[in-house]
Amino acid sequence: MTLPRSLIVLVLLVTTATGLVAQERKISRRDLPAAVARTAATESHGAKVRGYSTEKENGQTMYEVELTVHGHHRDVLIDTTGAVVEVEEQVKLADVPAVVRDSLRAAAGKGRVTGVESVTKGGRIVAYEATVNTNGKRSEVSVDPDGKRMAGEP
Repeated sequence: MTLPRSLIVLVLLVTTATGLVAQERKISRRDLPAAVARTAATESHGAKVRGYSTEKENGQTMYEVELTVHGHHRDVLIDTTGAVVEVEEQVKLADVPAVVRDSLRAAAGKGRVTGVESVTKGGRIVAYEATVNTNGKRSEVSVDPDGKRMAGEP
């Protein structure tokens, strides 16, 4: 039995695309490399740890520590050397700069902004991501600190 060439190409494309998507896997604290564990301990001081995970991003292994700090979520992405790569922190829409708030509301259109996170890299906020609910469908919009719409990951 021979398969049609188009089916073979489709299977190869799907397989390749699936491999490019970051695959997050839940792990326990004891699975963290020593450098990552030290950073996780520092970052989680005074917080409740909700969990740990690992994933590959652009071929690089990353570790995420999911925290609850003073009642809000904070996720810290750490590389294998223990360096903090990114922090996503839940913030109130009312607390973001007005230009960001207006831009997120405009991008939501007829939808409702149901949550906002600040994205910090290199010690500075590089983006705000909002979850939008439009007629029961969830989507996400991102803007930079000046309120300009962003495509893709910040």
